[in-house]
Amino acid sequence: MSEQLGSGWPFVGRGGPLTTVREALRSGAGVMIAGDAGVGKSRLAGQALAGLKGYAVVRALGTETASMIPFGAFAHVLTGPPQGGENLLRWATRHLRGTGRGELLVNVDDAHRLDPASAALVHYLAERGEATLLVTVRTGEPQPAPVTALWKDELIARIELPPLMETEVGQVLAEALGGEVAAATVRHLARVSGGNLLYLREVVLGGRASGCLAELDGQWRWRGELSMTTRLHELVSDRIGHLDQDEREVLELVAFGEPLGAALLESLTSARTIERVEARGLVVAVGEGRREHVRLGHPLYGEVVRADCGTLRARRRRRMLAEALEATGLRRREDELRAAVWRLDSGSAASSPEMLLSAAGLAFARRDPRLAARLARAAIDAGAGVAAVALLGQVLMVLGDADSALTALRQAAKTAVTESERAQHAFSLGINLAWAGADAEASRVLDGVAATLADPAWRQEAHIYRGVADFLAGRLTGAAGSLAQALACTPMTVRGAAHAAGLEAWIDAYSGRFERSLTVAERALAGVAGWGDEAPHALPTLLDARCAAQAFSGRLEAAARTAEEGMGLAAGELSVSGFGAYRALVSRLRGDAEGATRWCRDDAARLPVRTPYLGRCLGELAHALALLGRTAQARTTLAEAEELAARWPFTRQPVLQAAVWVAAAGGDLDEAVRLCLSAADLAEKHEQLGPLMFVLHDLVRLGMPQLAADRLSALTERVEGPLAGLLARHARATGDPGELRVVAEEFERLGMVLYAAEATAQESAAYRQSGRGTLARGAQTRAWALAKRCPGVTTPALVELATPELTPRQREIVQLAAAELTNRQIAARLTLSTRTVANHLQAAYDKLGVNDRTEVGRLLAAL
Repeated sequence: MSEQLGSGWPFVGRGGPLTTVREALRSGAGVMIAGDAGVGKSRLAGQALAGLKGYAVVRALGTETASMIPFGAFAHVLTGPPQGGENLLRWATRHLRGTGRGELLVNVDDAHRLDPASAALVHYLAERGEATLLVTVRTGEPQPAPVTALWKDELIARIELPPLMETEVGQVLAEALGGEVAAATVRHLARVSGGNLLYLREVVLGGRASGCLAELDGQWRWRGELSMTTRLHELVSDRIGHLDQDEREVLELVAFGEPLGAALLESLTSARTIERVEARGLVVAVGEGRREHVRLGHPLYGEVVRADCGTLRARRRRRMLAEALEATGLRRREDELRAAVWRLDSGSAASSPEMLLSAAGLAFARRDPRLAARLARAAIDAGAGVAAVALLGQVLMVLGDADSALTALRQAAKTAVTESERAQHAFSLGINLAWAGADAEASRVLDGVAATLADPAWRQEAHIYRGVADFLAGRLTGAAGSLAQALACTPMTVRGAAHAAGLEAWIDAYSGRFERSLTVAERALAGVAGWGDEAPHALPTLLDARCAAQAFSGRLEAAARTAEEGMGLAAGELSVSGFGAYRALVSRLRGDAEGATRWCRDDAARLPVRTPYLGRCLGELAHALALLGRTAQARTTLAEAEELAARWPFTRQPVLQAAVWVAAAGGDLDEAVRLCLSAADLAEKHEQLGPLMFVLHDLVRLGMPQLAADRLSALTERVEGPLAGLLARHARATGDPGELRVVAEEFERLGMVLYAAEATAQESAAYRQSGRGTLARGAQTRAWALAKRCPGVTTPALVELATPELTPRQREIVQLAAAELTNRQIAARLTLSTRTVANHLQAAYDKLGVNDRTEVGRLLAAL
């Protein structure tokens, strides 16, 4: 970890304000830096002064103690009494001017705390042009009139220093911690600190001390609850200041209930008290539609206020909130959820099991499965019955505890009597079985209940769940058949229509109907406000389908946006997750393999549950590591990914493709080709036509286009969009440099820089093989330029670019040597004698102008 944590944090993220202040000072104009406590005003002033020359700098600090003494802030430089009858301000100016050579520059920190005489002196210096001023003041604090007049009378400029933005917090953290910080951790610390540097530093120190902030797999990550150190508690308490009993009540109610309706808060306290607390910046009023809510002025205020409340008082505050909200009639669905949570947390009974069950369903729909599980269990304890067990089963599935879900559901089977109970129980049991990989049993459960249901609404849902089970099992045709049965059960419910759209978009995306998938997804997502609270699985499924369709059709920018939207939905605890795999896929195709590893690691850190979605994310990570030549790491990551993703074909496919490139990175191209063919056969078997395009194209990239050309050409008749045709065209372009150039240019236009670099390298090789050296060198130059946009990436085509003089056998042996295999190991793998391997290596060294395998490794790494 960086020594910065012990000695003072790095100064980053303030380049714009620093330039503004320095330019103003160099021009002779004074500057006032205003901002909240802890945002870095003093640090900015210090940095601005650090590079200035030719000034005699006098520093002063406003404090509560010095404010009791005339000229207290300048007492350290004002020595000796005034001469008889001398004006005090002139006397003070004379002393300041005598402190050093050069133009006088007076730096006053916390000028809002100056005593009247010091404030008058500062104003005098500015008004008379006796000195250049650099002062800091705290926003919202009362200031002496002469200090306020500095900027109101335009004697000096004023700049507002806002809290750090999230990106700036990330820069500070990376510099202070001395390493990469996971994006989720940056977001968390930016939110908790509110961009306040002083608070951020204390939160980080507390996190390091408690172990919540630790380095894992090359990334700093936050795991666990916020650690409130004694110093942080004191800093925030000082900022909150003294509260009378009524003000404390307001702050406590907001701390336990934010965002809290302004009218509800006023009914519990008084408008005048709320206004006093708001005037101090401790709470803020925020308009949300037609309603006005009250929030705390800073996230850490809540931590301190809640920590200072005893258990009994905390319960009383929550009970007050629940009773007040219930008295309004719970007009909105979220009112029911909030009242149920406050009741649960206060230890007081909710009004009914139905209320707890409804609240649990809403929490699940709003992507908070942990809260949903708490409420569902409370509903079961209150007697809500099978419906609550069924909901808990689905929640536990998302939380990665399908075993507990199945146990609870099987125990409740005999209590499912009514049609509604039987339907909900079967749906939860069936989807849990499908999630766990028990495909045959899941199908029997769902088919069995569908045959007994009379209500069309329940029948349509039964068919949708069966369709999802088919999809997870890799039977896309079967899933489409189940979907058709669901759509025939009219009229469609709001929930049924949303889930049906998700399933349809999913099927279309993976079976090659990309345009249709996007149409279905966009139409459904446009109406999310109408079904969001009814269909908990629809939103992540639709986003996954849209992202897949965008990636498979070559819309990389759109796929990146959708992936990031999916990653931002929640902390990874969704029925569909692992969107970082798509984001990494986009980065990899763009040639940014290092960026791909960051996206995968970031998303993996957000996925606390070990599901197949984590597996596909780790598969993409292994793929990127392999391209970067980190073979040992890639193999370890691949093994974990294979264990997690094997259950479902659509999450397994990225892992199978990663295995191809892990083998290639280890120099075993024969094994890479074998794995590629196997992955293609499995994709075909499970109707995964989108992934099939890419895995067949990998054969072209591995130098075996003859194995893929016919299959890719046939695929163009089965999938939508131009990408399949471009991949097929690449396969057929072998040996045709002109055609390869056209293909490379189209790849580059789509943003697929890695593919463009490989196709251009193949173009160069084709020219060279036909004896057209000048054209070969031109293509080689273009290929090098594209390869430089893929830093650190090594593939067979790019290796050939770096080693054009070698024969295919020499190139194969060189790659194995660069992967740190011994001559004996290479010989065993290629069924050659050790002497033959040594001879090939020596010939390769002579052609490349290197002396050993270490230098060969450096040559390949320079790609």
